[in-house]
Amino acid sequence: MEPKTVVKEKYFIVTRGKSRKGFCRGCIGRVEAETQCGELMGLLFSGGSNVGSPKSGGVVRREDTYPLTRHQAQLLLFVSSFSKRVELLCNPQLFSAICELTQDDLVVVKHKKGHLPGLVKNLMQIGRKENKDDLYMLGFEVEFVDSDHNLSSKKPTPLPLFSAADIIQVVPSNSVPLGLHWKDGQCKCLNTKAVTRINSMPHISSRARQGREGHTEHSVIQNQSPSTSPAPLEVGSMVEVVSNSRITVYGVVQWLGVPAGKTGEWAGIELDYEVNGCSDGIYGGQRYFTCKGGRALFVPVTKCSPDGRFVYSSTGSGTSKPTEIPPVPPFEDPEEDAPPIPESEALSLLEGRMKGIQGHINSCYLDATLFSLFSTSVTLDHICRKPADTEQPITGTLRKIVNRLRRQGFVPTESVMNFRKQLGCDTFQTEEKDPEEFITVLFQKVFSTEPLLKLRSRRETCQGAYTLQIFLEKEQMGQMPTVQQLLDTSCLSGDIKFDEAPHCLIVQMPRFGNKYKMFSHIIPSTELDITDLLYNSPRECFVCGHLAEYECLQCLPDRKLQPGRIKQYCTTCNTQVHSHHTRQGHSPKPLQVPANVSPDTPVPRHMMQLFAVLCIQTSHYVSFVKYGPDPRSWLFFDSMADRCGDDQSGFNIPEIRACPELGDFLSRPEEELARANPSQTPELTRRLLCDSYMFLYQSPATPL
Repeated sequence: MEPKTVVKEKYFIVTRGKSRKGFCRGCIGRVEAETQCGELMGLLFSGGSNVGSPKSGGVVRREDTYPLTRHQAQLLLFVSSFSKRVELLCNPQLFSAICELTQDDLVVVKHKKGHLPGLVKNLMQIGRKENKDDLYMLGFEVEFVDSDHNLSSKKPTPLPLFSAADIIQVVPSNSVPLGLHWKDGQCKCLNTKAVTRINSMPHISSRARQGREGHTEHSVIQNQSPSTSPAPLEVGSMVEVVSNSRITVYGVVQWLGVPAGKTGEWAGIELDYEVNGCSDGIYGGQRYFTCKGGRALFVPVTKCSPDGRFVYSSTGSGTSKPTEIPPVPPFEDPEEDAPPIPESEALSLLEGRMKGIQGHINSCYLDATLFSLFSTSVTLDHICRKPADTEQPITGTLRKIVNRLRRQGFVPTESVMNFRKQLGCDTFQTEEKDPEEFITVLFQKVFSTEPLLKLRSRRETCQGAYTLQIFLEKEQMGQMPTVQQLLDTSCLSGDIKFDEAPHCLIVQMPRFGNKYKMFSHIIPSTELDITDLLYNSPRECFVCGHLAEYECLQCLPDRKLQPGRIKQYCTTCNTQVHSHHTRQGHSPKPLQVPANVSPDTPVPRHMMQLFAVLCIQTSHYVSFVKYGPDPRSWLFFDSMADRCGDDQSGFNIPEIRACPELGDFLSRPEEELARANPSQTPELTRRLLCDSYMFLYQSPATPL
């Protein structure tokens, strides 16, 4: 086998820039010399049968490259797509694990029939070497696990060959689940061209191997000892479950409770892999959460232990081993701004762990807000798109964060901490803040823009605001109001109107501090009708549809007149409605009727679309984001979903999860939603109903 020697920066990959003197983004080169101005002169490994032989040269800036070892360069050479090479490099944890694969490690590979688990059997050299400095391409022979709980007895000749980019997950060899019912699949052999078998796999460092062995021993002891009490679990905890045959599976807790017909607390776990016999979140005929089919496992919490791949064992008085933050490759920051992530690419780019914005030191208020505002919505892009020669340094910092999120799907904590430091207030760097505070500073200091809202209170002078706080008495609403009802009632009670239709409307719910909230559950309105909240704009009579001339706050909760809807009337209907004995004490107010508007002119509706929701639970902010026009296109983002290591040496693990069940719930008729029992809804839907803090709406003129 060819030795894995490391020659510092001899090989490199171009990570940014378009085309510069022979090199483009994603191509791999070998350094030949370095100029005095810091540019690298190198040879390019081109395509064709002799892909490992450098055939052309070029010049590239050092800061536009990322150094590679010989082994890394050969693995990436077998990835034909330049963009996929960079995408793999942007997932440093996965790429590092792929580089250290050893024989019989379990991997999950992308296949035309889905994601299939198998065992790595050989590392293959592809191509021919004409000179000693040439490179082979390296690929992996993978032997699939079939549905009979063992390796396939009919081994293809040769085994299927996969590139590093085909591997989507790596599990150490001590966790190979031979006793599980893996979903089977067939795989045709690839055209391997000139292939030479390497006799052995590359060795992992002794430290990594010892770490793996330590994890295994720790988890087995935990499950063997009857006196060991289970670790406290919560939704979102990363856990492992060991079967009676000592087979370990890993997953994330998505539900906790007592299933029907069972006693004691159980956990609903979304597994890392599909397993026959598991469901999509249904147990005993009842749905407890939603995930991909074959990944939902329900077990007593006593069977669960912390995920040994992320928790370091300690014995006696020993302390936890320090945890190093995985290296993050340099980010390409081209001159053009990245557009919002399209619906077709959102899940492949964003879904998973170490995705989104990485939290650090109480930054969740900022992380959740930035992700909500800029990940998939174009609403505010015109504000932050300033010419490079006129923008402030802090604006450029934020633009890089947005571009990195949209291009790579991950923003490391250093970028966000630099932005917090540039905000200029010490408390923004260390303390938990409110999103409305950050939003105000964002638009005032960073963007130097006018307020998003122009509000007219009691028909006086127009005032600006960036968010709209709901103020009302609890007695004015039912137990589970909609956002539309809260907005209408609050604006009518305070005699507040929009001076003009906003492009972005951020509505803050009636809750104060981390604990107190006026309503235990709030139903999101996927669309807001603000037609009747526009100042000096034509409005429609609630009864006959003609031009309205009066509005009545006291009629708002009237159950005979569709409670919760704004009531405005033409002169005739106003007289008739208030002739009823229960409404004779009402005090309808005259409206400002625009001049030269015919009484029977149709009134256009002004609608706003929901594109994100910020939620808070015990000082922790998360967000739900709509990433496309499909009703089921919803994401859940948590910048601090988990943590690797301790408070001193560890780092937070951000996570993004798809939650199409939220779209299914919100697609129901409003009357059905008002009768829904939140305790019987999926976990993420229940979290949205209970913990909503801010609802973000945009004009349909800037669709998702």
